[in-house]
Amino acid sequence: MTVRVGVIGGGQLARMMIAPAVELGIDLRVLAEDHGMSAQLAATAVGDYRDLDTVRAFVREIDVVTFDHEHVPQDVLRALVADGVQVHPGPDALQFAQDKLVMRARLAELGVPQPDWAAVSDAEQLQRFIDEHGGGAVVKTPRGGYDGKGVRVVRAGDEAADWFAGLAEGESLLAEELVSFTRELAQQIARRPGGEMVAYPVVETVQRDGVCAEVIAPAPGTSARLVQVAEQIGRTIAEGVGVTGMLAVELFETDDERILVNELAMRPHNSGHWSQDGAITGQFEQHLRAVADLPLGRTEPRAAWTVMVNILGGPKDGALEDRFSQAMTEHPEAKIHTYGKAPRPGRKVGHVNVAGSDLDDVVYIARAAAAQFL
Repeated sequence: MTVRVGVIGGGQLARMMIAPAVELGIDLRVLAEDHGMSAQLAATAVGDYRDLDTVRAFVREIDVVTFDHEHVPQDVLRALVADGVQVHPGPDALQFAQDKLVMRARLAELGVPQPDWAAVSDAEQLQRFIDEHGGGAVVKTPRGGYDGKGVRVVRAGDEAADWFAGLAEGESLLAEELVSFTRELAQQIARRPGGEMVAYPVVETVQRDGVCAEVIAPAPGTSARLVQVAEQIGRTIAEGVGVTGMLAVELFETDDERILVNELAMRPHNSGHWSQDGAITGQFEQHLRAVADLPLGRTEPRAAWTVMVNILGGPKDGALEDRFSQAMTEHPEAKIHTYGKAPRPGRKVGHVNVAGSDLDDVVYIARAAAAQFL
């Protein structure tokens, strides 16, 4: 019997599930926010994912619901579960990716290493936290932030005054220790409803202006101990929150050799795009396997190194598609993935994967191929 998987959200993550769904014999359907979105090839409905009647109509003939993003409201998710719909990840897990304060509290309960943090509701509380943590802090809006949005480094409590003014009664911001880190890492775990888990190699991520620009898989210069610790953190979180599907754990490697959890994503993630061409089982296929409760695939790399470089912004003149021929001619080793999005400064419009045995060569080719689209 063909499994019918519905994806809420029509962005590039849903788009990149289409090919593995076809190969797995899964009937993939998408609820897109608007016409002409990245996943339009699989869009069977267009509507507001925040409206329960719209979502109920979409899932009427679907076996499993999953997501392109974490923004579907909890009341909608819980209504689907009450209706008997299979939702992966479920609302009990997804809440920890939707609200950073809820996430921090749960990670503390699990004993997972993370930066010092506090909920702050006014400038005085934030200033107290800053004074206790070396004169600086990272302030985050608990909900809705991504790619550097909703994140601010502050040195004084009144530097978040506009955010405090916008809080409703009883709401708080998240203040975090300003971590001194040497690099950022990411650990991905896939988990089935019954609890089976597999881990991907820990990778290094390079951020520019709060946006992931490059990923190196596996992370260079990692000790066996670091690999073990990162995987154990990922497995502890996956089991501790009951996630189903792909989980991405963003990590800091600090200058005093700690590994701290930064943020979570419960879906395929930018840090795992390398796996499309660099791992035995790519993250999009793995996510579908997990949410459809199919046996999970192996995660070993296919080559010594794989580098992913995001195409950010796109060409200043002309369409992205106009650059394909030259990029393919000059860099035949590169695997090019585009998202069907119009170019816009800072926007993720595609990425390039390159795999090989020499890291310097792989990095050079990936960057050069991606630069063809700028």
